[in-house]
Amino acid sequence: MKKTLFRFLLASQVAAVTLSLGACSDLLEPTPVQQLPDDQAITDAGSARAATIGVYDRVQAYYQLNWPVLGFLPGDNVRFNGTLNQFLQIDQNQLSADNVLITEAWTQMYQAVNGANNVIAALPGINDPLLPAAEKNQLLGEAYFLRALVYFDLGRGWGGVPLVLTPTRSKENGKGLARSTQAQTYDQALADLTQAETLLPEAATRNRAVKAAARALRARLHLYRQQWAEAETYASQVIASPNYRLVTPYRSFSTAPFLSQESVFELTFSNSDANGMWNNWFPSALGGQFNFQPLPAAIAQLNDPTVGGSRSALLNSTVIAGAPVTYGNLYSRSAQRDDPSYVLRIAEQYLIRAEARARQAKLPEAIADLNAVRTRAGLGSTAAATAEQLLLAIENERRIEFAFEADRWFDLVRTGRADDVLGVTDQRRWLFPIPFNDLVADPDLVQNPGY
Repeated sequence: MKKTLFRFLLASQVAAVTLSLGACSDLLEPTPVQQLPDDQAITDAGSARAATIGVYDRVQAYYQLNWPVLGFLPGDNVRFNGTLNQFLQIDQNQLSADNVLITEAWTQMYQAVNGANNVIAALPGINDPLLPAAEKNQLLGEAYFLRALVYFDLGRGWGGVPLVLTPTRSKENGKGLARSTQAQTYDQALADLTQAETLLPEAATRNRAVKAAARALRARLHLYRQQWAEAETYASQVIASPNYRLVTPYRSFSTAPFLSQESVFELTFSNSDANGMWNNWFPSALGGQFNFQPLPAAIAQLNDPTVGGSRSALLNSTVIAGAPVTYGNLYSRSAQRDDPSYVLRIAEQYLIRAEARARQAKLPEAIADLNAVRTRAGLGSTAAATAEQLLLAIENERRIEFAFEADRWFDLVRTGRADDVLGVTDQRRWLFPIPFNDLVADPDLVQNPGY
């Protein structure tokens, strides 16, 4: 996606911030990120379309690096193979409130919220014959979906967060806005998804929101809230659609030209709007920095034909100084730099439904869903028989299926197993810290306990 208008606006914002550094009063009263200005005027069909693409761009920004890192690096599949403190803190589960990645992710997410708020506020008042009602509804539905996605991610990362629901164009707009609870944050995501589903088209588009994307995210949200019947219902709606299926071989969902039937929602990149994630995974001999290295236990499981099956394709190897080196291969388009960011896949919907059914004692149905994912990977049926065995098997299947995606840490936190699996005994550390800069800027914000 090329978003020249958004990039010009962002550059203008950066310039404004740079100029403000010369003012002492601005240094003493920094602007919290949920109050970042957005001066884009949305007045007609062209500006409405551009503004909506701008929201995708902002979501794309935090899903390119920061959010996947916060999902896989605190877990047990990947280690940081470098010396940068901001990554080491995440790897070692020792985050501080001034961590650069935490601050950047939070900022990017509230930029996305503010962009969505501007679209939601402006679209109903636009009367342009070049913007038919169906497209107007679609753009509005996309804004609601993207805001729901961001608030869901904020909720599972930080717990309760400030719920900013109107455009913020100056730091005065958001004064007095305290944090909501995690339940209230998830309630807002649900309200936005409900609204989005009524507005979005029933289509097979995979890099823009449609009804199925709203249903898939809703299934995930209900899973996190332990609302098993609802999670099963919405996952079933997505699985029943002829637009989505488990593709074979496993590697084909992440192979060009992308946008396979596996994807319910993915974020598209191009050579001119590049995704540099491959650079963090590839060894220096292949032109990368090798910042993220699969752990030996994950390598062993992925390469085990009875566990990883065809998912061993997530790994590749090369020889450096006469010794073989294994590296992650999910992001591999080093020349084209157009690897997508995978947000919602049909495989997850099967595993969501499997877990929801197991929690409701629907064991044969849960086993069938788990086996659908295993079969695609070239594995035999699960040996799990009891509910306890089945839930552990689903957890392990998710670990392998989404090994290098933004899942493992959040899975272990939501199931309360981050202590058992990772040894993170202080449950206060299961949430990320509110960025220090924003705490200083906004006295109404309160830090998460333990930081």
